[in-house]
Amino acid sequence: MGDTKKTQKTDWFKGMKAEFRKIVWPDQKSLTRQTIAVVSVSVALALIIKILDMIMTIGIDLLVTL
Repeated sequence: MGDTKKTQKTDWFKGMKAEFRKIVWPDQKSLTRQTIAVVSVSVALALIIKILDMIMTIGIDLLVTL
């Protein structure tokens, strides 16, 4: 019974190693472009959310003071 557990672990690690060999890592140029795109979109969305938050805060303040 102990052999089957050891075999299962060994097979699992062999499978994991085989999957890691299939990974295609991006080159530095595409990685840099993708990183810049992600950061740019994140900053743009943060600014949009901040502007909407400011507009809603002003609107709620106006409604409360009525």
